[in-house]
Order: sequence, then structure tokens, then C-alpha cells
Amino acid sequence: MPQIQPSEVQTFASIKVVGVGGAGGSAINRMKDAGLTGVQFIAMNTDAQALHNSKADIKIHLGRDATNGLGAGADPTVGEAAANESRDEIREALEGADMVFVTIGAGGGTGSGAGYVVAEVARELGILVVGVATRPFSFEGEKRRVNADWAISHLGREVDTLITIPNDRLLQTIDRRTPLLETFKIADDVLRQGVQGISELITEHGLINLDFA
Repeated sequence: MPQIQPSEVQTFASIKVVGVGGAGGSAINRMKDAGLTGVQFIAMNTDAQALHNSKADIKIHLGRDATNGLGAGADPTVGEAAANESRDEIREALEGADMVFVTIGAGGGTGSGAGYVVAEVARELGILVVGVATRPFSFEGEKRRVNADWAISHLGREVDTLITIPNDRLLQTIDRRTPLLETFKIADDVLRQGVQGISELITEHGLINLDFA
């Protein structure tokens, strides 16, 4: 009877969760704090200080020349240029994955502009890609709304599945007296729940068996 060596059996799929920009990075920190296991966390940002404070397993500073480490200034074209400058580093970080989550807070510069580039690289590698994006609160202004529409449109073209979370919906479920900073934390946590829910379905032993071949 043929013998199967333990090393030949792959128990779990290789899942990488990429947080792009500020909100994506915050979501990764929350997932780490919540004890999500079985995935590799990657933070990508143009903001060097934000990366320094990240709890991700891998940190990639996007576009050192494009931004000098100072962020994208809410300009998606800067985030896009930064990601294209760092395509080789992005590709190296994603290689070997069966599934990649690309998480962004649509509306800013880095997540909006770089998110779809990260997804595009993952697709080129033949990886299953899930995009998770939050839409900004209405009170954040017209510029962020326009940025979000652009970001979600571009991200949607590069992923297999796109999950969008309208932050305005959160306002209907929380106390109106909730401080502004706490409101943004709740939005980050919803982003975390979306990624964590799907990841745990795949990585929890005996719960589900997916074939990524």
C-alpha cells in the first residue's frame, strides 16, 4: 500500500493579508491583536512612520523615491506611482500564496492608488484575490468620495471578489455621541471582521476544505 509522507500533505492553504495604506494597516494591527492565526500579514504604505508602528509580519515601504516616506497626501496618483515603483518588492512578498486579501480604506491616497496595483500583481502570479474596501463617511468630504469611487472601480477590475463596506452604514448602528476617533476605529474593526471571517473559514481545521489547485 502506498505510503504518504507527512511532508507531502498540505493541510492549509497559504493565505496572505495585505493592508495597503493607513486603514488597511490599522485593520492588520487589529487582526493581530484579535489573535487571527494561519495567515501572513503584510503592511504596505508610503508613510514610513506608519510602517514603523505596524505589527505586520512583513512591511514594505512603497515608493521611496515617489514620496520620500511622507505618505501620498490623499492623492491616489501618488499612491499608484509608489506601488508601481515597488512592484518587484510587492511580487516577492506575494509569491507562494494561494489566496491574497487586499484591504484598503478607499478615499485616501495610498490605499486608493496602490491597492489595485497590489491586486494586479497578485493576479499576474495566478493567486486568488479578494479585495476588501471601506467607503468613507459622508462627512469626510467630496474629495474622499471621488477618490473612493475611483479606487473601488479600479480594485474591482483586478480581484476575483470585492467586498465593500460603506462606513455611513455604521452611523446607523452606533451611538451618536461616539467620539470621532472611536468611529474610525469601529470602521477599521468592520474591515478586520470581513477578512477574519473568510480566513477562519479556510484555515480552521475541519470547517471547510477548499481546493486551490
